[in-house]
Amino acid sequence: MPQSPWSWLVIAIIAEVIATSALRASDSFTRIVPSAIVIVGYALAFYGLSVTLKSIPVGIVYAVWSGVGIVLITLVAMALYRQIPDLPAVLGLGLIVAGVVVLNLFSKMEAH
Repeated sequence: MPQSPWSWLVIAIIAEVIATSALRASDSFTRIVPSAIVIVGYALAFYGLSVTLKSIPVGIVYAVWSGVGIVLITLVAMALYRQIPDLPAVLGLGLIVAGVVVLNLFSKMEAH
């Protein structure tokens, strides 16, 4: 298993994106395979997130988790469900990414 908290964060984000993508396919948890993917995916995502929070500040972790997750989910929705973001959505996503970059480059927060 990974030792780096950043590796755990990557695993958590990927698991969350997979689980969220399967959530729509679960059809309100009436389809067994997508429902199982949702449950296992979110369990792995939150485990990875909890490991990450041992050594990286929650503000940084959550900014990266949500920012990267939003962008990846948008790309998955484009590919699987043909949900194409309009210009305001693209601008909003850009602002989210910019916020994550600013937090990671300039924040002096430390884990306790």
